[in-house]
Amino acid sequence: MNNISKNIGKWLLGAALPVGASAVAFSACDDFLDQKPMGEIVFENYWEDKSDVESVVNSCYSGMLDENFMKRLFIWGELRSDNVVYAKSANDINIQQIIEENILETNPNVTWTAFYQVINRCNTVIEFAPKVAERDPNYGESDLRANIAEAVWIRSLCYFYLARTFRDVPYVTKPSLTDDDIDKDYRIPLTEFTPLLRQLVTDLEAVQGDAMRYYPPMPGYSNARAKNPYNTSRVTVCSFYALLADINLWLGEYQACADYAQKVIDFKANLYRETKEEYPSLVTDVKLHNDKYPLYNESEVGSNICGNAYYMNFGVGNSLESVFELYDHNQSKENPITATFIYSWQDANKRALCNVNPDLVTSAFTDANKYFKYTDCRFCEYFPVPVPESGIEIYKFQYGMFRITPATQSGTEPKVTLSSTEYSTKGNLNWPIYRLPDIMLLRAEALVELGGEDNLKEAFEIVSAIYNRANDLTEGNTNCLKADKYSDQASMRQLVRDERHRELMFEGKRWYDLVRYALHDGNNQDLINTVLPKQQKNANRIRVQLQSQNALFWPYAEREIDMNPDNIKQNPAYVTTETSKK
Repeated sequence: MNNISKNIGKWLLGAALPVGASAVAFSACDDFLDQKPMGEIVFENYWEDKSDVESVVNSCYSGMLDENFMKRLFIWGELRSDNVVYAKSANDINIQQIIEENILETNPNVTWTAFYQVINRCNTVIEFAPKVAERDPNYGESDLRANIAEAVWIRSLCYFYLARTFRDVPYVTKPSLTDDDIDKDYRIPLTEFTPLLRQLVTDLEAVQGDAMRYYPPMPGYSNARAKNPYNTSRVTVCSFYALLADINLWLGEYQACADYAQKVIDFKANLYRETKEEYPSLVTDVKLHNDKYPLYNESEVGSNICGNAYYMNFGVGNSLESVFELYDHNQSKENPITATFIYSWQDANKRALCNVNPDLVTSAFTDANKYFKYTDCRFCEYFPVPVPESGIEIYKFQYGMFRITPATQSGTEPKVTLSSTEYSTKGNLNWPIYRLPDIMLLRAEALVELGGEDNLKEAFEIVSAIYNRANDLTEGNTNCLKADKYSDQASMRQLVRDERHRELMFEGKRWYDLVRYALHDGNNQDLINTVLPKQQKNANRIRVQLQSQNALFWPYAEREIDMNPDNIKQNPAYVTTETSKK
């Protein structure tokens, strides 16, 4: 068998095989493989019936659970933001350099191979599944269309991450099965940022109607749709609405963003109403804010102890509020994000690479803290209480349950009890990609940009629903947000941005949000003012460096440039004397 030694080629064969296919099988049939073209071998021997397609579709999901894929969700989305600093006890120069804005093209964390692995698996499904439908009468048209929709959505999500990280990237839609395919498919010009995002919208809209609304109940789980993990960890039509809302926001297509986000909100509200009618005990602690937004209460009915919303969304996972999350159904993998960057309570010797930026917790539980009201339960769910003087760990995702007795006045500290017994980092991964509050805030952002009194009023209503839930407030409480303080577009824009920061902290969203704001504003000054205070050295260099729009994006990996030198030129923000010689 021809040795596929190139960087991308190492994973192409495995990507085309059903999950569980043994690498030993290849060594046992080298002679056979040498006799036929690889594309013919893959189709004739591994694509015979419906189960083969389902296996490769499953491999698209498992590819997103890969350590190198998942880590990059946090690395690319959080490390450069104002949320985290480098932990003093850490020992990873590559992570340190990213946090300190000294990102090199040789840094292993700028490689995109894990994402193109998943993309290639998706392309393989899209290419070969229709041919299986011709062979297998049990593989019906609706199944085929649903599988292709899943693959298109996952591929689009991967490209969306790549575009927001690197700006211009190779856009490939055909599977690569041989060395020749790799040379042809990946040595292509880069697709520019905006045309790529518009292409993703076209791709998604072409198949969104084929996606599943709900999946059949899983064995051992409730028949309630709100309790079926497949409905939040596999692609549904609601996943399409969410991704289309997000991409359209980046494109500045604010009405389209608002419309798609509303589809998500309506979808979840209808699911809540259906569940309340058929399985009322499952939504006892859910409130339909303004008769629109179904959100878990922070305190359970009849109790003043908070922490319920966190437990349902991050401890249990696959909740009513979840739109799409990464989830290991076998519960056999350690969450690489939590274990690497946040901290594992299971191993006292395993120290996190990241700590909380101290600026976030300054003057905790007083009106002097510019991020969190003293009543905000999210503070107690994200950070240690009491707050240590240094080395502040990220508690979000580390613990599965918090029992919180909120502070009753500014300057008093809440009582917090931690529980690790309900959740384990070596178990269900439950990493959120899209949650309902995220999508609500995308709509709020779009409404603010559309302007007009009614849109601003609705945007305030959305933020208030999320804020009131987090602070365990009922409408009319004196601690609720005051509408008269946010009556113009500028103040509402800042309110939406602040609430996104609070609600989605440490979820791999923050750097991307800051980049989107900078692109919208037409300058990087707010981004610089936001991220620079955490830097303990080289602040002047970083300030100058971040003035360039190019610096908002990441450098291309050296090996990607070496493989495609005619088409990939280094991002000018990262060109050095050495790179300029290439």
